[in-house]
Amino acid sequence: MTNDSSSKALEFLRHNRVAVFIVAYNAEKHIGAVLKRIPDLIARNLAEIYIIDDSSTDRTLNVAREIPWPAEYAPLRVFQTPYNQGYGGNQKLGYTYAMQSGFDVVVLLHGDGQYAPESLPEIIAPFQDGYDAVFGSRFLDKGKALKGGMPLYKWLGNKMLTGIQNRLLGTRMSEMHSGYRAYRVSALRRIPFSYNADGFHFDAEIILQFHAWGLKIKEVPIPTYYGSEICRVNGIRYAWNCLRSFARYRLMKMEIFFDPKYAVPRSPSEKYISKEAPTSLHAFIRRQSFAEKAAIVDFGGGDGRQIAHHFKEHHPVLCIDRQVGDPVAGLEKIAMDLDGEWREIAGRRFDIAFALDILEHLQSPEQSARKIFHVLRSGGRLYASTGNVSYFVIRLMLLVGVFNYGRRGILDLTHTRLMTKKSFARLLANEGFRVDKMIGFGPPLRDLKKRSRLFWLLDGLSYGLARAWPSLFAYQLLAVCSRPDDIDDLVQKIFP
Repeated sequence: MTNDSSSKALEFLRHNRVAVFIVAYNAEKHIGAVLKRIPDLIARNLAEIYIIDDSSTDRTLNVAREIPWPAEYAPLRVFQTPYNQGYGGNQKLGYTYAMQSGFDVVVLLHGDGQYAPESLPEIIAPFQDGYDAVFGSRFLDKGKALKGGMPLYKWLGNKMLTGIQNRLLGTRMSEMHSGYRAYRVSALRRIPFSYNADGFHFDAEIILQFHAWGLKIKEVPIPTYYGSEICRVNGIRYAWNCLRSFARYRLMKMEIFFDPKYAVPRSPSEKYISKEAPTSLHAFIRRQSFAEKAAIVDFGGGDGRQIAHHFKEHHPVLCIDRQVGDPVAGLEKIAMDLDGEWREIAGRRFDIAFALDILEHLQSPEQSARKIFHVLRSGGRLYASTGNVSYFVIRLMLLVGVFNYGRRGILDLTHTRLMTKKSFARLLANEGFRVDKMIGFGPPLRDLKKRSRLFWLLDGLSYGLARAWPSLFAYQLLAVCSRPDDIDDLVQKIFP
């Protein structure tokens, strides 16, 4: 314990409510020593120490309750689960209790004595510098883990697994498998840790959540101690679960997979990302040319940056969405609910309409397509796109029994309708349009990794396959439609 860490820890303790949470299972031989080893400085200034015995089969609960505890120390409370919750399940209970009790920081300590209570000042001190979590690491001081008794196979396994996880996450943590941790309770309130596993890889998943929410983790060196405690972790199963969790997180970041435990709430004003690659749908639309002064309406165009901005110099352009952002010179914007009555544009007519990746989000794509038909002049054109649910990747997922919604892409959580090439064309034709062309586009691989040659090659291959066989290889479908005369138009022409 250094004087600096002790003084910083004491300063933080004086102004914040810090609790030590001890997880315990069959720890009757160690729980008393763990409590006695808590430094006097810490024990006197904590808000509380609480033990949650996870339905031990030995005398852990009784031993903990019988420990003589000095009155001048922080209150010691001992709880027991009604039935075994697992390591992660026990933590969920402990952190929920911390939030309900109004603690500012909660320190996780193991009841088997594997982690040194003497290091509590080093664990608490960094919170004075604003960190959201502090992890004790046995690998920051090189060589000390082995000297402290860590078996060589565990040392190698820990190093290898941490290395792979760092690579997947893009981090440089020295150890991801220490159970000596402290969390700022306000940070715990932000993350949905209740979704996490009840097993030992709860610790891996909470790291991913802190990464997803942009929360700051500080590592501090701790001593390694291996004594008579019993290891209850199945190493192979634990490693597999950790890697699976990290792989799922990476897939979710790529919008391929969805897991609510990593779903960072999005701001209502978050902008849809424009696709820039020349093989993309947006690039194709921006390459189109129309008759001079043709009136254009962009449904669901956001703030207009994706498409509307490109045409505003040579055409009158109206951009419509729920949120359209700040005013832009030369671009008309109307904030409008496309599921509403469209009173804001009643009586107006346009030559060109864009409905890119929007119809499938609306309550009734059929009614909305019909409304678009009526705001187009006879002979006008509609460019409408949607995701292709018969994309070969989705078919392969279905083949193995997987159908996972995500935050973006074909299985976007906000989609009200899933369509194939035929069903999309049928929807538009039923509402009066003549579908002149159906064009396929691959996923925006080049935009995902702009500097990757491999992604460029895959993007080109995907583009070619999508054009050749859109019903199978198109990630997105673009319908280029004409607006023919309807009965009302013909009546006016025949009976002026």
